[in-house]
Amino acid sequence: MTYEFLSLDVQSGIGTITIERPKMLNALSSDVLLELGSLLREVEKSNTIDVLMITGSGEKAFVAGADISEMKDKNAISGKKFSQEGNNVFAQLANLTQPTIACINGFALGGGCELALACDIRLASTNAKFGQPEVGLGIVPGFGGTQRLPRLVGAGIAKELIFTGKVIGTDEAHRIGLVNHVYNQDELLEEGMKLAKSIQKNAYLAVTSSKAVIDSGLDMSLENGLKYEAEVFGALFATNDQKEGMDAFVNKRKPNFTKD
Repeated sequence: MTYEFLSLDVQSGIGTITIERPKMLNALSSDVLLELGSLLREVEKSNTIDVLMITGSGEKAFVAGADISEMKDKNAISGKKFSQEGNNVFAQLANLTQPTIACINGFALGGGCELALACDIRLASTNAKFGQPEVGLGIVPGFGGTQRLPRLVGAGIAKELIFTGKVIGTDEAHRIGLVNHVYNQDELLEEGMKLAKSIQKNAYLAVTSSKAVIDSGLDMSLENGLKYEAEVFGALFATNDQKEGMDAFVNKRKPNFTKD
């Protein structure tokens, strides 16, 4: 499929989705969301993409937010539908089998912050700005911000950010745990690639299983989460990669993982 607002580049098993709407600061319209959902389905089915990075084109913005010019005339019914569209696509991203890294190269406001929150790991350039300013527009965050942000940084900090609509820089974002690491803008994608490669060198089934256990466990009691962990732990002993990994460790050689 040909995409108007997105591109996908794959290098040695690491995919990079770039949102390419720079004149609109990569704002998320219905068309962008439709394309992103389609592209994520391609990534999910791919046997050649081990790790996925997401970034925005240009130097100013990762994603500046949802497209306000499209939203402003919506009514209660169409507004709810737009929120559901965004939430469905971001759920696809959050539930993707492969690990995901957001490389945030500028403004990540509203829907842009929510897009980053749907990724597993967030890296930011020094010029990045984060916020959920929706209350200043008379609405609440509608693409998962009220749910994912408090789960990541805690309810109190999330409420302060959402209630005030304030925009924070990378130092504060790093301090509260919203981003994992901060880099100069010209280093961001390179550092994202380094991180992706450090993930990719490990057993794919073990990495993707770890993601599944962590994400599922967040919605379970500790007791049930530990039971699920034990089940997955045991199941991996039936894989060739477990045999290969442990044999390589015992014999002091590099493992040759095969995803089975």
